[in-house]
Amino acid sequence: MERSEIMSIIDKESRPVKTKSKKRKWREIEAIQDQYKLERELYDMDMNLEYELNEMMR
Repeated sequence: MERSEIMSIIDKESRPVKTKSKKRKWREIEAIQDQYKLERELYDMDMNLEYELNEMMR
């Protein structure tokens, strides 16, 4: 085998790993973003509940 053939085989084998790694990182980022969004929504719901309770007590 020539050196160029060996290099092309190595290059082809290394590409899918990078793609999988990028997809996995994006999934992790999206999961973190979803978690923050859920926390904000729960916080907003809690604040609304406190506001309603305060209004009822007046």
